[in-house]
Amino acid sequence: MVTQDYELELEKVASAIKKSKSRYVLIQLPDGLKPNATEIAESLKNTGAKIYFWAGSCFGFCDIPNVKNIDMLVQFGHNKFIR
Repeated sequence: MVTQDYELELEKVASAIKKSKSRYVLIQLPDGLKPNATEIAESLKNTGAKIYFWAGSCFGFCDIPNVKNIDMLVQFGHNKFIR
């Protein structure tokens, strides 16, 4: 499981989604984490939000997708390797 190798802080993400009462959340992942999108979505299912994943690029904070009707964008970029 690749996500165990990174500190994604999914509990903080879930808390932020709930606190903001976001209904539609877009998650932007680097290519190395895209295969784990299902696992990430599963960990956020209790937020009540619809979770979508950006299939395009993710080259850092300045690479923000131009998407309408999204309440929150969560971007995982330069993650710290903890193993």
